Amino acid sequence: MLNDVKVIICGKEYKLKTSESPNYVFALARALETKINENMNSGSGSSPYSASIMVALSTLDDLNKANQHLDNIRNQTKEYVDEAGRARIERDAALKEIEVLKSKIVQLENMVKLKQLKDSI
Repeated sequence: MLNDVKVIICGKEYKLKTSESPNYVFALARALETKINENMNSGSGSSPYSASIMVALSTLDDLNKANQHLDNIRNQTKEYVDEAGRARIERDAALKEIEVLKSKIVQLENMVKLKQLKDSI
């Protein structure tokens, strides 16, 4: 369901249709207006339009960096999963080898017992 939300940013009203809650959209609008005002008051003497462009560029930069960070985390997670898979395969092979060696030990012990039995006869 789409919500009709009206927000005012830098004295201009914007009507939005969004699936987000009105409170969330109001919070975004307040944060955007705060950033625009900070940019305009930073001494650059920029207009709301220029300040909006600067805020948009900064926000896109933040988004791109966050996406790169997310991609790095995904890649690192994939590497961890692959490494865990390899370790599991190695563990399974080691367990099989242990079973083979245990079987050989039992065979050797039986051979020793047989030899001792022959020697005692």
